[in-house]
Amino acid sequence: RTPLPILLVEDSDEDYTAVARALRGMPALASLQRCTGGDEALGYLHGVGAFADPGRAPRPALILLDLNLPGKDGRAVLTAIRSDERLRSIPVVILTTSKHRRDVEWCYQHGANGYHVKAIDYAKFKDEMRLLVAYWLSVCVLPANAEAR
Repeated sequence: RTPLPILLVEDSDEDYTAVARALRGMPALASLQRCTGGDEALGYLHGVGAFADPGRAPRPALILLDLNLPGKDGRAVLTAIRSDERLRSIPVVILTTSKHRRDVEWCYQHGANGYHVKAIDYAKFKDEMRLLVAYWLSVCVLPANAEAR
C-alpha cells in the first residue's frame, strides 16, 4: 500500500506534537502536514499563496480538524470543504476537546465523517490516534487509495 498524507489543522503546538509522536512510524502515513489556522488550511487545500507548489501541499487523504482555531474556526473550514466540489470527498474527522452534544450534532449535520474527543491521558490518546488513522488509511477505501486497493 502507498502511504498517504494527512492534514492536521491544529493551532496548539502541544497537541500537534502529541499527534505527531502518536503517529510516528505508522506505515500507512506518508506525511503529517500541519496548518495552524482555518485560513491557512483553506489556502493549503486550494493550493494558493505559500501552498501553490503541490510538493509542499500534497492533497490529503484525511483531514484532522480542530474546532477552535484562530481566524476561521473549524466549523467554517468544515463548511467550506463540504461546499467545494473538489474537496468534499476528503474525509474530515473533528479532533477536539469539546464533548458538547450541540458541537457533535452540528459537525455531523455539516458533513464531518467522524468526531474524536482528545484524551487527556497520553497513552490512551496515542492508542486512539493510531486506531483512528489505521482505520481511515488502512481499512477504508478512500479516493486517495481506491486505485491501489
